Amino acid sequence: QIAGMYKGDFSRKSTLSQYGFRLPSCLDNRPLKREEWDAMRPQTIFVSATPGDYELDKTGGIFVEQVIRPTGLVDPPIEIHPTKHQIDNLLDECRRTIDEGYRVMITTLTKKMAEDLTEYMHEDGLKVRYLHSDIDTLERIGIIRDLRLGVFNVLVGINLLREGLDIPECALMAILDADKEGYLRSKTSLIQTIGRASRNVDSKVIMYADNTTKSMATAIEETKRRREKQLQFNKENNITPLSIKKNIDEIL
Repeated sequence: QIAGMYKGDFSRKSTLSQYGFRLPSCLDNRPLKREEWDAMRPQTIFVSATPGDYELDKTGGIFVEQVIRPTGLVDPPIEIHPTKHQIDNLLDECRRTIDEGYRVMITTLTKKMAEDLTEYMHEDGLKVRYLHSDIDTLERIGIIRDLRLGVFNVLVGINLLREGLDIPECALMAILDADKEGYLRSKTSLIQTIGRASRNVDSKVIMYADNTTKSMATAIEETKRRREKQLQFNKENNITPLSIKKNIDEIL
């Protein structure tokens, strides 16, 4: 946010001054650059579920973990399935999850893939919707609410499924093209996506891939490490994991 404020302000004003709509001096009235803010900020605590290279560099790689949840929930088990016959396999997994009374979230790489998969699953008899950036905020909230209410059972999306979605009813997170290394399949993105399935006691994650990338291996290893620590804590303290209870609010 801080780095982006300066860059966005500079980009906008430099274009305006270049074409004579603003005086060049307008560039002097600007937000702080990131390094200027860094130089003046006080002692700082960075809080993140997935600290980035910047935070780890500033702290010398030292961080305090908080992997134990009050509900006793553990990180989900992860399965890797081959891409051959992946859609048939995915349909079977969806039906199994829906029969147990839960919801499914599927993440693809492109809008076109999300729309095509949604259409195919709909023709196969599943109640499914897709979610991507072309859908406005209010409609997005309505779609997520309908998923939780069971109006439909399967939600297909792209990076919108990565962070900030707490859906306790979701017991299956399917990641298509998990081995396509890039921004949407980086270590951080995969860990955040896996986290969408960490709200339900019966949840699991399926990655569809023919190869195991470095990002996949790191995300799987980190999830496994956390899961083992959580299971050990639950065992030592006689804790039975419980799914999150979250009200479904009305849309105004």
